[in-house]
Amino acid sequence: MKLKKHVSSIIPFDPQTQYAVIKSSICTGEKVAGFKNKTDGHFTEVMVIQSPADEAAFKKLYNLESVRKEY
Repeated sequence: MKLKKHVSSIIPFDPQTQYAVIKSSICTGEKVAGFKNKTDGHFTEVMVIQSPADEAAFKKLYNLESVRKEY
């Protein structure tokens, strides 16, 4: 798996307090995967998404079936 160019270390994920999200810029189309706190909305960036393979790798790394998308 080629995650070294995107992920420097595994960021802890707590599904009780966070949900997985891909934030996408409306202007540039840049996508960043990470976790958003359910209580205060704080976003923790995990990796840049440059292709569908990157999104699949993010899901596999954190054992996720789906990821919300926000613009």
